[in-house]
Amino acid sequence: MGKTGAIRTGTAGWVFEPWRGSFYPDGLVQKKELAYASSRLGSIEINATFRANQKPESFAKWAGEARDGFVFSIKGPQLVTHIKRLKNCEIELANFFASGPLALGAKLGPFVWQLPPNVSYDRDVLASFLALLPKTTSEYVALAGKSDARLKSAPYLDVAGVSVIRHAIELRNASFDNPEVAALLAEHNVARVIADTAENPSRELTADFAYCRLQGPAHGDGQGYQTGDIADWAKTVKGWADGGKDVFAYFVHEDKLHAPDNAIALRQAAGITLAGD
Repeated sequence: MGKTGAIRTGTAGWVFEPWRGSFYPDGLVQKKELAYASSRLGSIEINATFRANQKPESFAKWAGEARDGFVFSIKGPQLVTHIKRLKNCEIELANFFASGPLALGAKLGPFVWQLPPNVSYDRDVLASFLALLPKTTSEYVALAGKSDARLKSAPYLDVAGVSVIRHAIELRNASFDNPEVAALLAEHNVARVIADTAENPSRELTADFAYCRLQGPAHGDGQGYQTGDIADWAKTVKGWADGGKDVFAYFVHEDKLHAPDNAIALRQAAGITLAGD
């Protein structure tokens, strides 16, 4: 019997004022919020990296605050996805990868690349970008080693604790709904982000792991994720994990206030308990 995959549920970010007194206990100091969040969640998506490269010290600090067994996913920079639009971006990727994500060590999870809705499918552009993405620590260090003077800190190339390099990509233009795209992603073992929206209800897997940014639910009644939706997703993610795939599921819908509760409910429905329960 093969290995069962790990299921990690979480949120996009952990600093959200309305969570104070709802998700976060009254009186919890802000500098302890990440430690608390990691006691209830399996993963958090770091979004600050989308706006600008962070520093190795920041990644190391976050890793130090989160519990053992917790992992972060990291959103790729808008400079690559929205400005360069995946074209001619090797040095931009090098600077990003050299900026410090490796300082997360064993808590480094997948990188996620979110395209704007107005970027449409171009086979050559997508294939070239996927080929650039490092899939091993040696490929990562080789690409990060090409960083240039725009990187504000010394390149961070220490791979201690890092074993797997993974990537997911969120394709938000309908032109990507093409079997050729799924084949390209599978060739590079890059996960297509599962959005769970009325426009993008597909739950197709293209890699050896699943990456969900749950923005729905797909029935789109505006009520957010209810008990039945959570039960449905628990069945789905357990099926993937039983098939040997690691699962990352983040609640990033407009009902952000309830995202932590949704993530905890899905984790518990999937049969996973944490010390914080």
